[in-house]
Amino acid sequence: MCNITLFSQIIKKIDRSTFKKLVQDKQTDKGCKGFDSWTHLVSMLFCHFAKSTSVRDISNGLRSATGNLNHLGISKAPSKSSISYQNKRRDADLFKDLYYSLLGSLGQQASLRRVKLKIKVPVYLLDATVISLCLSVFDWATFRTKKGAVKMHTLLDYDGKLPAYVNITEGSVADNKGAYNIPLEKGSVIVADRYYNDFPMLNIWDSKGVFFVIRHKDNLAYTVISERELPEKMAQHVLIDQEIELTNPQSKTKYPKKLRRVAVWDEKNQQTIEIITNNFTWAAQTIGDLYKSRWEIEVFFRDIKQLLHIKTFIGTSKNAVMIQIWTALITILLLKAMKASAKYGWHLSNLVAFIRLNIFVKIELQNWLDRPFEDHDKPPKYNPQGVLFPDYK
Repeated sequence: MCNITLFSQIIKKIDRSTFKKLVQDKQTDKGCKGFDSWTHLVSMLFCHFAKSTSVRDISNGLRSATGNLNHLGISKAPSKSSISYQNKRRDADLFKDLYYSLLGSLGQQASLRRVKLKIKVPVYLLDATVISLCLSVFDWATFRTKKGAVKMHTLLDYDGKLPAYVNITEGSVADNKGAYNIPLEKGSVIVADRYYNDFPMLNIWDSKGVFFVIRHKDNLAYTVISERELPEKMAQHVLIDQEIELTNPQSKTKYPKKLRRVAVWDEKNQQTIEIITNNFTWAAQTIGDLYKSRWEIEVFFRDIKQLLHIKTFIGTSKNAVMIQIWTALITILLLKAMKASAKYGWHLSNLVAFIRLNIFVKIELQNWLDRPFEDHDKPPKYNPQGVLFPDYK
């Protein structure tokens, strides 16, 4: 029989020594009295796993686990004022650095074997999503005249379906501007929508040896250099395969090299998708499949908004919002690592719901992940209260 709760076992997947080193580097426990960085992390992860809607819910929820808090590595449940205070004051970069540290270990467990895409190079999907905020409350989050927001610019690893890089900005920052600092891995491919038709940026990617597959805008000005041969029997949805040059003087100055233009028919949405790329060796069908894989980042945005506590915030300061977003990313990393290790075919939404229902149940985590609908512990064979009349027959 397991003696610690499901939540405690999930928390143990985080290496305390790594976290302690990050705390020392960031000095986030300097002058701290009681509510240290580890307690803060546990509180925010509980916020997401239990989908708590306020600091009072977090405090009361952890207080209800009296007797099990030592398994979480904390001595007592934090008060709501302590959570609010540290959400405003503690450096959010601590949780950002923890996410990237965990991505190097747990992220490998979450990676899946590539099936649809036949190329072996790393594939990254680039997009941004807007998280709406009330401008009268979050006055620092400028977006529109009467609306506030933050924007999460995300570079998603196709294999692990986890962010390799996240840049959180004000909602008013354009998608392409938020992507200028993304890490570039030579030989990799970045797939993005038409909002990333930024020729100076694409020129930098090309100079760094990075391939791109971008849906181009309807008003793209170009001239055709040559028509490439289309497949005769297979990949009949490929309509155009050309080598082109930009004709607009400003665009040509920003990107003077040749481009490849591929047009494919999208049967599902009954539309033509026109793509530009700097790769001239892959089959046109591969280019089309790469762009279709971009849908995975939309799925990721849907999951993190619907399954975790990220559409409403328990603090109003910029730092509090950043902490809540980064701890949400840590939570989804833990969830995907558990999902990948389970023998049972979990849907992520079901896994989140079942953990929420069993968060303080004492059951062995891996057995529960593998066989969630079976009895794992047999009832005791003896009477723990003893026998009142041992000689009675």
